[in-house]
Amino acid sequence: MKIGFLGGSFDPVHFGHLIAAQDVLEQFHLDRLLLVPAAQAPLKPTDVQSSLENRLTMLRSATEWDHRLEISDYELRKGGVSYTIDSVRHFRAQFPQDQLYWIIGGDQLPLLHKWKDIEQLAREIEFIFLERPKHPSKPHVEIPGLRLHRCDGHLIEISSSELRARVKRGLSLHYFCPQKVIAYIDAHRLYR
Repeated sequence: MKIGFLGGSFDPVHFGHLIAAQDVLEQFHLDRLLLVPAAQAPLKPTDVQSSLENRLTMLRSATEWDHRLEISDYELRKGGVSYTIDSVRHFRAQFPQDQLYWIIGGDQLPLLHKWKDIEQLAREIEFIFLERPKHPSKPHVEIPGLRLHRCDGHLIEISSSELRARVKRGLSLHYFCPQKVIAYIDAHRLYR
């Protein structure tokens, strides 16, 4: 099987995440795609503002109808800083015979050399990168053994930090997030 993993804070999940997931599923003909919310991203220490439970509930409400997407709460249950190498080792043990892909934004390519145990990671899993608007990627990355694939999909400039700022300013999240996520944010008064 071909299995993809899309990590992130998902604080909140938005259409940029969901369209990226769909683009990768379709372009790479993946059999499964797991969304992997991070407890704490090592290179974005201040990126998470809502609780693990809130982020997981929003992610579930955004994707519950779509059988193509699954959610892994591995990093949330593990807690602490979420290093991709730890997650990949966990998933590799679960799926020893399968072809595994870690999906990243093109803006992460220049930072990839900073990832913990990146050379080991490059041996364990292949990477798919999505270009992000205003972050043109230079796919030439000097990491031994790195298997890097480009996903040409729909480029949508939405960030979770921008959406949190919109809520704080009293602006609408309509057309940025699924309606169930917006209703949850409103009901729980998140990001105010």
